[in-house]
This record gives sequence, C-alpha cells and structure tokens, in this order.
Amino acid sequence: MAEKKSPFFTYKGVPLVRKGNMIYFGNMYDEFIVEITILGTEKQGGIDVANKVRMRKMATDLTLPPNQQIVKMAEKPSLYEALDIACAWLKV
Repeated sequence: MAEKKSPFFTYKGVPLVRKGNMIYFGNMYDEFIVEITILGTEKQGGIDVANKVRMRKMATDLTLPPNQQIVKMAEKPSLYEALDIACAWLKV
C-alpha cells in the first residue's frame, strides 16, 4: 500500500510550514503547535543559517485569550536544536 503524501514539508512526520522568519511546527488539529521565530542568521558557506531562534509552544484553541495560548517559551542558538526540543514538547 502506498504511503499517503502530505501537502506540507514534514520533520519526523510532523508538518513544518514556513512564512518569512516564522516556522510553524505541528498539526493545527492537535492540542498544541510550536511557533519558531528566526531572530538572527549568519552566513555559512554562502547560505544564511539561523543562529538565534525563539520558540513558543502554543495551544491551538482559539477561544483562549492570547496570553493563555502560550504555554512554554525558550530561545535557542540553532534551528536544529529548536526542532529537537519542539519534538519533545509535542512528544513526537
């Protein structure tokens, strides 16, 4: 049986959507997603690589007040480290 293709890029089977410097990791139908904001980049081999990112674990329940939607926050020095922690936060 053929594997169903996701319309989104995935990391460890979880949707990963980027818009500008914002990356949304998770499925909006789940209880939480992780929003990753790229705060800084540096050139490595001619490519811009994130060197500072902010992470927010957020509830997808839009009935919650905005100040209650964010349940965890952190800053990390790399996108890889942020995605690794985001997987733990979402228990992927």
